[in-house]
Amino acid sequence: MRTVYFCIAAISLSSGAAIAGATVSSSNDPSAGLGGKLSSLFRQEKSVMSDMDRKQLRSFVAPAVAPGTISEVTYSRQWLAGLTLPADVKNESLQCLSEALYFEARGESVKGQFAVAEVILNRVASSRYPDTVCGVIHQGTGRKYQCQFTYTCDGHPEHIREAGAFEQVRKVAYVSLAGVADPLTDGATHYHTKHVNPSWARKFPKTASIGVHRFYRQPSQVAQR
Repeated sequence: MRTVYFCIAAISLSSGAAIAGATVSSSNDPSAGLGGKLSSLFRQEKSVMSDMDRKQLRSFVAPAVAPGTISEVTYSRQWLAGLTLPADVKNESLQCLSEALYFEARGESVKGQFAVAEVILNRVASSRYPDTVCGVIHQGTGRKYQCQFTYTCDGHPEHIREAGAFEQVRKVAYVSLAGVADPLTDGATHYHTKHVNPSWARKFPKTASIGVHRFYRQPSQVAQR
């Protein structure tokens, strides 16, 4: 896994009908416990990074993509079928994102799968959430129904049994990490299926509706009751 260090910060990069972000959590801030100026510098650094262009940030966490390999993204199964990934590509972020898409969105359209991947990467780019793809996906794992992605804490073992479906979402994950797909969700950090109506959705601005999912952007401040 390629890791890029910024001062003291390290960034590395279903028929799923689960809810992402049913709870609103803050990032696991590594600056906790650091004193004075060091903590202040860290927060300033994360703030600056959260304002970086999404594609620029993703370039730090993306698996290497040869120039010209992916010229234009078309949200269709036919386009994905014609896409060949490097045989030797091995990346922890790619594996985590592929698994999340498999369990959260493998029954979705290709566009819907890209949208779910975008939410995860938007969280990576946000100072509110962990700084890695795997960290975002597994935030809260181990605490039943307190995780951010239900499949990681529903108490059921997860097995990848559909090889074809996994290969498709792996391609979606690869392209998403490469940062070559156009944004679809207008900065969304949360989503839920149309079959549920979580309470947080009333407080968050809705940004898109794609396939069976509705997408929302986390407001700068959530009102407390």
